[in-house]
Amino acid sequence: MTQPHRTPLSLADIETLARTAHANQTDKAGHPYTEHLRAVAEGVHARGGDEDQIAAAWLHDAVEDDALSEQWLEDAPLSPRTKAVVRALTKHPGEPPETYAARILATPGALLVKQADLAHNADPTRLAVLDETTRKRLTEKYARMRALLGLTGD
Repeated sequence: MTQPHRTPLSLADIETLARTAHANQTDKAGHPYTEHLRAVAEGVHARGGDEDQIAAAWLHDAVEDDALSEQWLEDAPLSPRTKAVVRALTKHPGEPPETYAARILATPGALLVKQADLAHNADPTRLAVLDETTRKRLTEKYARMRALLGLTGD
């Protein structure tokens, strides 16, 4: 049985939804997590991403962080491409980085969103406030993912 046609959420609606879903979360430095989502969405836009990719940027951690459920994503009035990108960027517990990277590379539009995500995660000003052990671990993790994805610049 098909669902009745619903008007897709606007980017403003998606931003509001993501901000609400992640409202009580902070990043490793204690900053509101929504600052990361905004930076990734802005990074996608700056890299020439389209509305589907910007929407996915706002939602890229929502399912992984249990801010929104997989069922919500399935039922949400989002484009199939936005849903596919969010699914591609959702890491699964115990999943090898190679498997995660392969899924991103196999999903049209996902690489650009992950590139913006990695660029913000690896921003030296963000990493500088972390303890040395965490900073070193994350720097290596992000470099490895960039290599698996074939990203060389930014």
